[in-house]
Amino acid sequence: MQQTNYTFPKDFLWGTATSSHQVEGNNTNNNWYRWENTPGKILNGDKAGLACDWWGGRWQEDLERAAEAGQNAHRFSVEWSRIQPRVDQWDEDALEYYRQMIKGMHKLGLTPMLTLHHFTEPLWVEEQGSWQNEKTPQLFNDFVRRVVMALKDQVNLWITINEPFGYIANAYILKVFPPGEGSLKMAFSGLTNLVRAHALAYHTIHELQPEAKVGFANYYRSVQPAKPWFPLDRWENKFMDTSINRSFSNALVDGYVKILFWKTFVKEAIGTQDFIGLNYYSRDMVAFDLTKPQDLFRNTRPPEEALMSETGFIAHVPEAILDGLHWAHEFGLPIYVTENGVEDSQDVLRPRFLFENIHQIWKAVNSNWDIKGYFHWSQVDNFEWERGWSQRFGLWGLDLPTQKRIRRKSVDVYAAICKQNGIHAEDVQRFTPEIFNSIFPQ
Repeated sequence: MQQTNYTFPKDFLWGTATSSHQVEGNNTNNNWYRWENTPGKILNGDKAGLACDWWGGRWQEDLERAAEAGQNAHRFSVEWSRIQPRVDQWDEDALEYYRQMIKGMHKLGLTPMLTLHHFTEPLWVEEQGSWQNEKTPQLFNDFVRRVVMALKDQVNLWITINEPFGYIANAYILKVFPPGEGSLKMAFSGLTNLVRAHALAYHTIHELQPEAKVGFANYYRSVQPAKPWFPLDRWENKFMDTSINRSFSNALVDGYVKILFWKTFVKEAIGTQDFIGLNYYSRDMVAFDLTKPQDLFRNTRPPEEALMSETGFIAHVPEAILDGLHWAHEFGLPIYVTENGVEDSQDVLRPRFLFENIHQIWKAVNSNWDIKGYFHWSQVDNFEWERGWSQRFGLWGLDLPTQKRIRRKSVDVYAAICKQNGIHAEDVQRFTPEIFNSIFPQ
């Protein structure tokens, strides 16, 4: 057996990622609780319910397992509706709970990366118009100030907003997220307000904690024209890449927020990222389609050669993650892979997904790109938004009625990577011999 190993820098962060609503349980004061209780909004009528019971304290056992498996970091979010349940009320007990959670991470040797907005906001924010309200960026900034003042001695890595364009598109265009109504024009105003919210938060965090590192987590979809020779396929592909992958991040470079015919300038957003957060999952082939005016005449399909996840949600094309890394590298800033994972209840695809994606990341690291860490989605199965409990992303499985954690083979796969700070030949041979020759060519 060839004994080549792919080793990462000694201070590389290896972790998993979660978000508050998806794991805490009993979040009953935010827009998603109302959405879940509206018939027809969630697949199979699922509800987050108790989720993974992190608010009941089970974060500790899940993170203990993460640390035992060699992880040295964890990305998580705080719930705005817990900390500010009403416009004129702050819950110091909730802040203290998060403080104790973060202290627990430090005791376990896990570097915390804290996300301030991950798809949820309090009901009172939604009732005031959510991101269509020009006052919401300042409301969010008030929340950010309160959180940072309370936790700045425990946290140095901050994500302002998770997947801003994806959040806006799902809410106002696809309408599968609350409020579930809108238009392209509303999507543009929502995205503009998220850019303003990020900029305010960035400046506030640095005012309170000058040494902090602040970024956002961008959902990057690898896209290619279905017929590269066809101009309309190339146009649709460029539009998809520009809107999904670049609209928010470009605004933090030149200040311009742009979607189709709409454009505005947000000066205070320029230069407001200290690192790039990359959420990467899948690739699409993009084609022009006259029969789909509701989708701006765009049709997408997975690459023919791709291995598909069990519900067809993710196309596994290992080299496609390099597209996202190329995008991130353009900014000349440190890079964190803030999410990467696959839904796989039977744990058939995930072991090779881990090895093959991380191998591609190593190629970029080996080219001296400044990649600082990798956060796998997720440590344990969690509530997957409009898809409910139909998709299982966890290294550990979850039996929801009993809250029992179910160990999957991928726990040991990722542990081997984390503990050895890279990919070792004997681990690939042990767990996924079918891909050994592709990762370690003879």
